[in-house]
Amino acid sequence: MALRVSRRRPKVAVHLARVDRRTKNLLRRIQPGEVAVIDHDDLDRVSAEGLVERGVSAVVNAARSITGRYPNLGPLILVEHGIPLVDSVGKLLMAKVKEGDPVRVEGDRVYVSDQLAAVGIRQSTESVLAEMDVARQRLAEQFESFAENTLEFMARERDLLFGGSGLPDLRHDLSGRHVLVVVRGYHYKEDLGALRSYIREVRPILVGVDGGADALLEAGYKPDLIVGDMDSVTESALSRGAELVVHGYPNGFAPGTERLTALGLPYAVMNVSGTSEDMAFLLAHGKGADLIVAVGSHGNLREFLDKGRMGMASTFLVRLRVGEILVDAKGVSRMYRNRIRGRDLAMLLSSALLAIVVVVAISPPLRLWVRLLYESFRQLVFRITH
Repeated sequence: MALRVSRRRPKVAVHLARVDRRTKNLLRRIQPGEVAVIDHDDLDRVSAEGLVERGVSAVVNAARSITGRYPNLGPLILVEHGIPLVDSVGKLLMAKVKEGDPVRVEGDRVYVSDQLAAVGIRQSTESVLAEMDVARQRLAEQFESFAENTLEFMARERDLLFGGSGLPDLRHDLSGRHVLVVVRGYHYKEDLGALRSYIREVRPILVGVDGGADALLEAGYKPDLIVGDMDSVTESALSRGAELVVHGYPNGFAPGTERLTALGLPYAVMNVSGTSEDMAFLLAHGKGADLIVAVGSHGNLREFLDKGRMGMASTFLVRLRVGEILVDAKGVSRMYRNRIRGRDLAMLLSSALLAIVVVVAISPPLRLWVRLLYESFRQLVFRITH
């Protein structure tokens, strides 16, 4: 009698979907084990690290996670952490998949409630590295575009950059103070941890750029100012009494005003065509800050390009503008170390001993007490030795 061999396919786990065209909004609500359904060209490093930290089971991208514009690091971070990444499934998927739908990812196929919803490109370490190699060959084009956008921004914002016009009035006096600007970017948690002694002793003005305000709260600090579009900061952070400055654009559009008006919170508006990070630096510089310490911000050309925005050219130029007082958090943590050196400890003990000797020398009762103590010690030694 012939034996029948079962050819059943192994069961693939079904997970709930979280859907959002903006990855940073999705990161606020996605839970471990869920599937992230996004529409994100050139997935950047910060977004990928956020998805890994949140413990997603898979990432389905309606767009291309690496377009070839620049060898961005996001896709490589996902695949190296063993998170399935299905790319280029098409924009229609964002309409087909609803928040909370049961989703199953099998190879390059995406199923919703056992119905095939889309077919994309299943990325692997090898495929991502191959696309990154192609992208590296196009870096010269990106550098040219980056330079052009830098010149355009300089012409458009010369009054703000060099004249300080357009700065809002603030309750907080930044003149002569240290200002700590926190962006929820690269290694912001490590940077904040390294600056604990600095923050405790120097007490700088704490500025959160959008979600950077929540980063400060998570680290145990209360932000003094919150600046940005107000789209990735929680209501809890907004309601802590910080001064709010909304990022407005040259055409007068300020997307964060609607939300703050609905919450009944007072705010000021600062019009800058760059990023909210740029606005924070220019605000601190224009208000006379003595030092600006940047946490989680974009510090080099690779990070500017990896962010995937043409507007990052403005960040490059703003850093040049405020460079004389701008310090990266990593540099501060290396320079500012709350340590007691051996030489300092020896000097402290010597000073204390000298003070004791002087007090004893000028006080007859203390001299008598020291003499009695000395005689008692001599008698004790005599008894022990004899």
